[in-house]
Amino acid sequence: MEMPLQPSAVSDSRQQNDPVRVLLLEDSRQDYELIIAHLRRGGGVYEVTHTAGREEFERALDDGSFDLVLADYSLPSFDGRTALRLTRERRPDLPFILVSGVLGEEVAIDSINEGATDYVLKQRMDRLPSAVSRALAEANERKERRRAEEHLKLLVGELSHRVKNTLATVSSIAHQTLSRSATLEEFQEAFLGRLQVLSDAHDLLFQANWGRTDLRKVLERTLQPFEARPGIGLRLEGPSIMIPPRSAVTISLVLHELATNAAKYGALSSEGGYVHLGWDVTQQEDGSNLVSLKWRERDGPTVAPPTRRGFGRTLIERGAAYELDGTSRLSYHADGVACDISFPLR
Repeated sequence: MEMPLQPSAVSDSRQQNDPVRVLLLEDSRQDYELIIAHLRRGGGVYEVTHTAGREEFERALDDGSFDLVLADYSLPSFDGRTALRLTRERRPDLPFILVSGVLGEEVAIDSINEGATDYVLKQRMDRLPSAVSRALAEANERKERRRAEEHLKLLVGELSHRVKNTLATVSSIAHQTLSRSATLEEFQEAFLGRLQVLSDAHDLLFQANWGRTDLRKVLERTLQPFEARPGIGLRLEGPSIMIPPRSAVTISLVLHELATNAAKYGALSSEGGYVHLGWDVTQQEDGSNLVSLKWRERDGPTVAPPTRRGFGRTLIERGAAYELDGTSRLSYHADGVACDISFPLR
């Protein structure tokens, strides 16, 4: 039996919309009405499901979603401590208050030790509203604490995953840079530059709370060290596109390699040279979006394909293929290097 209880005047819209769902175990009609009266007197909105025996109590406990259990301690064929045990087995976090006229101190202490939230004597029913409020507040506090703990556990796991990925990236960069460096000085310069790009990318992602970040911001942050040279320029053109963290890190590393090469041998190495970097996003037939980046060097010295395969080219090709799940094409024209990168936006 369900009985919604509501004070004649309730101003709190949340109480009106979200009644406290109570499972009441009580075989006495008189005591049932007494409990209802004291709940009403204490204010608030309650939706009460009334049961008088074990079978209907268990059925209601299994079928319903309750915020609180109120149970008489002594019934003809059932008792409150058994109801408490059943509740703890099936709904361990559900607040449970024993209501009894014959609850001794020893039994009360045992019941609390077995998981009861509180107990109220029928001779002191004026305590019921405050006991209910306290039980609900404690349950909500436990729920929030558990939610915070679960969130913290998730964050720690995510942090561990990201740290491992970052360390693996740093290790790979160090190994590849060292294997392709002729001198220690060459290794130091190249490695520290790549490490700085990785740091800048992570800093940008931290500012975005490790969510999606604007592609333009990623490009501007990566290319900023190359803009201070007089007589050369970087021209960026494209729409606002929000990309995921993994794509942001990879694009930063790839663009750093292109810009470093251009600063040493290409359009950013001589006065009057410039790089045009454009990007756009197009929708494919299957409904997915494809991002295209186009790097074009102009008015720099004549370039020729390198005689040996460096780490920069390996990073560009593998980064596009494995990290971006996309494609890349690096071309060496007489008027400058061109690089096209495409990857799906997920």
